[in-house]
Amino acid sequence: MIKRVFSLESIDLLEPNNKKIKMSKLKIAVQKAGRLNEDSLQLLKDCGISIDNGKDQLKASASNFPLEVLYLRNGDIPQYLKDGVVDIAIIGDNVLIEKGNGIKVIERLGFSKCRVSLAVPKGLKYKNINDLEGLRIATSYPNTVKEYFKKFNLTPDIHVISGSVEIAPSIGLADAICDIVSSGSTLFKNNLKEVEVMLNSEAVLAVSPTISAESKLVLDKLQFRIQSVLKARKSRYILMNVPNGKIAEITKILPGMRSPTVLPLAEAGWSSIHTVIEKDRFWEVIDELKLLGAEGLLVVPIEKMVI
Repeated sequence: MIKRVFSLESIDLLEPNNKKIKMSKLKIAVQKAGRLNEDSLQLLKDCGISIDNGKDQLKASASNFPLEVLYLRNGDIPQYLKDGVVDIAIIGDNVLIEKGNGIKVIERLGFSKCRVSLAVPKGLKYKNINDLEGLRIATSYPNTVKEYFKKFNLTPDIHVISGSVEIAPSIGLADAICDIVSSGSTLFKNNLKEVEVMLNSEAVLAVSPTISAESKLVLDKLQFRIQSVLKARKSRYILMNVPNGKIAEITKILPGMRSPTVLPLAEAGWSSIHTVIEKDRFWEVIDELKLLGAEGLLVVPIEKMVI
């Protein structure tokens, strides 16, 4: 039986005779530049992984974890995963839907959110998707557009271009566009309006179909760290003082990792309650707590959350 031995610096395999087997580094692809690059590296940093980055490096290793980072063009990452050049990648799932057929997503990361939408010039009257039948659509997402139009039994006239898609209608290259949208400011600047949201996207952790068993062991440890960081980002630690007569009512409305912690205060008749709540429910819960007599509420961000 082969056992795993975990340490802060590396992961080894231990054979029945207690002989250690060094494992190869896990190779991860991230976007070469842009917002997704920054968010991906921040996630790894929050996982306690130090990347030895140099300016304009295309490859870098972690100093305290068996991980090698490859900085690649976003659109090239799915093929690198399919070919097994990299073991995993942090990538927008919009790119996987377009180019990564068969690649498995093991974690949704919750950042770099956007949507893939159809947009038309502001002056064009638009009622529904049928109004785009026969029009020229410029896009970098031809497969996504085809699949979406197929739902309506329509065949789009697609013009595939890369970069500066928004300018296509104004220079006569197309009548409409399909592109990623975040705030919508780029569409506004180019006199376009969003008319159809085809899909919503966010960063995901994707795995190569050819990942080795040894690399999978390292991935398990990395994914555990990522899940701890993501859980912490979605949660808040709160402390409050409550009258003892209200403890039962207050603990009923408090979610927690298991149950709230209740500690007596020096002042008779009062206790301190500690618990964790979801960030999205924060104000809703706080309002209820105040109505039940909670005082001195203190809210603290959580760095890591290991469950």
